[in-house]
Amino acid sequence: MDLNLKLDLHMHTTVSDGSDKPEEILENVRNAGIEFFSVTDHDAVKGCRIVRENLKEGDPMFINGAEFSCKDEHGKYHILGYNYDQDSESIQGLVDLGHSYRMTKVTARLEYIKEKFGFTFPQEEIDKLLSMDNPGKPHIGNLMVKYGYANDRRQAIREYIDGLRFKLEYVRPEEAIESILGAGGIPVLAHPSYGSGDQVIVGEEMDERLKRLIDFGLQGVEAYYSGFSERLTGEMLGFAKKYDLYVTAGSDYHGKNKLVVLGDTGCFNKNDVPDGLVRFIEAVGISV
Repeated sequence: MDLNLKLDLHMHTTVSDGSDKPEEILENVRNAGIEFFSVTDHDAVKGCRIVRENLKEGDPMFINGAEFSCKDEHGKYHILGYNYDQDSESIQGLVDLGHSYRMTKVTARLEYIKEKFGFTFPQEEIDKLLSMDNPGKPHIGNLMVKYGYANDRRQAIREYIDGLRFKLEYVRPEEAIESILGAGGIPVLAHPSYGSGDQVIVGEEMDERLKRLIDFGLQGVEAYYSGFSERLTGEMLGFAKKYDLYVTAGSDYHGKNKLVVLGDTGCFNKNDVPDGLVRFIEAVGISV
C-alpha cells in the first residue's frame, strides 16, 4: 500500500538535548505539515506532557514517546518507548533511574575535564547546567565552546569529554523494555544499525542483537531514519519482516543542535509500505 501520512516519531526538545522548547516544536511540527508525531526526549516524559497541554483541535496526531540510553556487556542501545501511560509508576521509575545515572555522569565529566585539562566554568554556569531537566555531553560541550576550550561541540565531545568512560552508569536494555511494557507502551530499537560512536552494526551481529532484545520483549525497530542509507533501511525492513516487528520512522530532529530537518524520515509517499509500519500506526490508534 501507499502511505500518504507524513509522520515523524523521533524528535527532541529542550527537555533533553534539542534547541526547541516543547511549545516551539509543536508549532514547528504544524508548520512542517507533519500529521502524526511523537516527542522522544532522552530519559524524560516532561516534554510530552507539555505538548499534550498545548494541543488544539485540528492539530497533528500525537503519541507519547521517550528515548532511553542503555548499555550492557554487548554494547550500547537507544530504546524508544511509545504510547505509554505517562502517569504509570513503571515509566516514571525508568525516567528517575535514567536521570540519576545522567546526573552522576555529568558531575563526573565536569570533574574529569577540570582535573585532566584544567577546564573550569563560573559557578553560576555549573548551577544552571545541573538545574536542567536532562543535562548531558552536548550541554558540557556548549559550555566548552562558549569559554574557548573547543572550536565546536563535536570537538569538545570527541577530544575531551569522551575521554571518561563509564561501565555501570547505564540503564540495561531489559530494564527499559520491561518498564515500557509495564506502562502499556511499545518498545522500539532506535536507529538500530548505529552502535557506540561510529560503529555500524549489520548482518549476523545485528541479527544476534535483535534476538537478545526480542527475548526481553522488544516489539519494533526504527527502520526509517534520517541518517540511514537505503541499504541500512532495507536490511532493517528485512529483519522486521523476519521477526514480525513493528516498524517506525524518525528524523531525530534536535533543532539547531543537529543538521536534521523535521519530517526527514525517508518514508513519506513510499510505495509498498511495510506491514510493520501499518501495524504500528494501527496499534497506537491511528487509522490509515
